[in-house]
Amino acid sequence: MKNETVFADTNLFLRYLTDDVPEQADAVEALLRRAATGELRLVTTSLVIGEIVWTLESFYGLPRKTIREHVLAILNTPGLEVAEADILLQATLWYEEKNVDFIDAYNAAWLLAQGLRRVATFDRKHFARFKGLSVMVPGRDTPAG
Repeated sequence: MKNETVFADTNLFLRYLTDDVPEQADAVEALLRRAATGELRLVTTSLVIGEIVWTLESFYGLPRKTIREHVLAILNTPGLEVAEADILLQATLWYEEKNVDFIDAYNAAWLLAQGLRRVATFDRKHFARFKGLSVMVPGRDTPAG
């Protein structure tokens, strides 16, 4: 079916990026080529990107710089639409630059994109690294009001 929209799941990207199952990596490469030529449209979500980061970090033990490069490559894949790509781009850069968990970087980028400037958390250390955000620790700080 021409111009069909297809959801791309986490394992596709992991097979392609790690090449740990070469025949599957080759099949994903062929799928990506089809998307790049417009034969089909691939879409994925921010949760897929988060799962990719977590798996590359925890299971494959890749360094943050390599993970950042992989995520940037995914975000720039022709024929692939990634939900919240701008937020994910910022999160990916901060993940490496600020040495924070990817999900914290994503949440900080999302907060700022929503115009929010205050975060309630017990993780003051990580969230304090984001310019423009102030941290409220429940039970210790009084909420701004």
